[in-house]
Amino acid sequence: MLEGRDWFAKPPASADELGEIRRIFPASVPNSYFDLLAHSNGGEGPLPVNPFNFCLDPIVTALDAFRSRNYDRPDLDGFLVIGGDGSRELIAFDMRSGQPGAIVTIDIVEGPDSAEPVAIDFEQFIQLIGQSAPD
Repeated sequence: MLEGRDWFAKPPASADELGEIRRIFPASVPNSYFDLLAHSNGGEGPLPVNPFNFCLDPIVTALDAFRSRNYDRPDLDGFLVIGGDGSRELIAFDMRSGQPGAIVTIDIVEGPDSAEPVAIDFEQFIQLIGQSAPD
């Protein structure tokens, strides 16, 4: 899936882990997200756009965030957090329309008003993972 790219892969998710997240996450989450977890249950690599790094949350962390309503942050309702930049940015599906839309970056301190698109959808985001910004 990310062959030939700069990606620090973690071991793949088990069938049980994938089954659990598929049961709990909204049915509208694209299969390509679950395919990424089947390839690498967590991991890290560059992005060529802001926030310039992506740390994919492993399934256990993504489920913790979902079950706790983004760690008891009601201001982040409408976002499905799938990772971060390794610092203070979250990376999430923008679900405010009820469907997965853009992949956005959100400053943890500034909250949802800081949401900025990274990619129009997860398929475009997958193309960015493991690619460095041009010099």
